[in-house]
Amino acid sequence: MGRFLIIRLVQAVMALVLLSMLVFVLSRIIGNPLDIMLPPDSPPEVKARLTESMGLNKPLYIQYLTYMKQLMRGDLGKSVRSRETVTESLRARLPASLSLAAVAMVFTVVMAFPLGMLAAVKRGTPLETIAKILALSGQSLPAFWVGILLIHLFSLKLDWLPPSGSGGPTHYIMPAFTMSLFVVAGVSRLLRTGLLEVLDSEFVRFARSKGVSERSIFWKHALRNSLVPVLGFAGVYLSIFVTMAVVVEVVFAWPGVGRLAFNAIFLRDYPLIQGVVLLTGVIVIAVNFVVDLLYAVVDPRIRYGGA
Repeated sequence: MGRFLIIRLVQAVMALVLLSMLVFVLSRIIGNPLDIMLPPDSPPEVKARLTESMGLNKPLYIQYLTYMKQLMRGDLGKSVRSRETVTESLRARLPASLSLAAVAMVFTVVMAFPLGMLAAVKRGTPLETIAKILALSGQSLPAFWVGILLIHLFSLKLDWLPPSGSGGPTHYIMPAFTMSLFVVAGVSRLLRTGLLEVLDSEFVRFARSKGVSERSIFWKHALRNSLVPVLGFAGVYLSIFVTMAVVVEVVFAWPGVGRLAFNAIFLRDYPLIQGVVLLTGVIVIAVNFVVDLLYAVVDPRIRYGGA
């Protein structure tokens, strides 16, 4: 296990370095940030002086090395647009995004697990068909369309929920549901497939032949073994949450990191873009690392000796 932890940590560091290089280069390709900062009629002398002060006249590899030195000191730079430090911007927006993601995760568990278990236990019945249709719809409907539809129905027509912003528990319902819908569909389908595979396995048939109750077979054997593929895709689900956050936070005007990333891309604010992507990369890599460790808890047969 110790060797596995060291290997995974080295891989995580390498992934972060490669991510920083990729984001650094791509953020410069989208355009010159001075075109946003300065008015069109700015004198060339002003543009040249600002270019030199920001180090934009240096080769890309020199800019990257300078950026990495600052990153090692915990300095993510300053926003090109607001001149506020990237760390302060992320610190101000991160709690709103984390709280929304937490509520969306609760929605995912509450909806996906009953849906997947119902589709597996009631196979061949209309209930399974309904569960499969709901899962397929969740993976097919675009998040922005679902968000706009919910705002139109529950805010404009029924006036039950606030259409945008954050402030109270009711503000979380529509954006959290929209963010979780795609993941609910994926988790329920994975759980259903895993349960059907385990329920048809030899050791379950043997347990039935010994007179073990169906309730005990389901909760003690089938469900636990079916969680392995669900955990395996936990990192993918988190990446989906990150992607959905940008769309959902813009649609619902949620003051989180996703909306901050959208504004940074729109304004070509490359220090802010780098900070947001690096933050989400760290979160995704950390969650994948934790998921790898949880494998041994869910399924003791898994060993990491050769990892």
